[in-house]
Amino acid sequence: MRCRRRVDHLLYGSYRSVFKGRGVEFEELSAYRPGDDVRKMDWRVTLRTGEAHIKRFVEEREHFVYLIVDVSNSMTHENNDRVRDAVTEVCALLTLSAQKNQDRVGLFLFTDQIEYAMPPDKGRGHTIRILDKLMRFEPKGKGTDLAETLRCFGQVAKRRSIVFVVSDFLATGYASELQALAFRHDVNAIRISSRQMEDSSFTGLARIRDAESGLREVIELKQERDSDSLETLRLAMLDMGVDLLDIPVGTDCADALAHFFDLRQRKPSFLGAGK
Repeated sequence: MRCRRRVDHLLYGSYRSVFKGRGVEFEELSAYRPGDDVRKMDWRVTLRTGEAHIKRFVEEREHFVYLIVDVSNSMTHENNDRVRDAVTEVCALLTLSAQKNQDRVGLFLFTDQIEYAMPPDKGRGHTIRILDKLMRFEPKGKGTDLAETLRCFGQVAKRRSIVFVVSDFLATGYASELQALAFRHDVNAIRISSRQMEDSSFTGLARIRDAESGLREVIELKQERDSDSLETLRLAMLDMGVDLLDIPVGTDCADALAHFFDLRQRKPSFLGAGK
């Protein structure tokens, strides 16, 4: 019940106000107001009435929304169930919100390869299939190849779409592919972050195992905190024209998404380059 209430009252309203189409259906004529697009001016009515009028159009109702979801070991291994739960919740909220808006939703699951691809569609049955995959899918790969995934997706998605990349972004070499994708599509990065090592008093040597490669090594934990790496990632995403939302595990995903959409609504420049 909580999920449904959140989608109807928080995400749904913000979602519709943020992602707008160019408009394909004429709605009405209205008097020109400062700031209106002069390219929509109706010159015949303007000359006939002696007062400037513009044409207004109904926003394009249907979007293509894609969820590109990282299911590598760093996101789904047996000791990280809370991360996978957060990923599932975020994607479920986005899917339900998009379906409520009659948008088509597609799903890409990736590791070091594209594990699964579901073409965009809409309807109750399609929504249930997406949620089922998010909760039950068991990937074959362990590593992360975000660059190749973005490259393949760019070849498949020809129509301008709304894209959500959900990952921990513990990968390298994907900047050029993500920037190229953001030039054509409305790309949003959602980082699901685990705060297990955030305690500032925890320093010294620690033995760790890489969840993807299985390699073990001893590292020195320093005072550098997650906030520093987050700011670095945020600046990098800004340069690529991508909006970044960080959702720590255990926080309210619906509130985080609603706040994210609200920021986009208030700041048009927040949408990034190429929009």
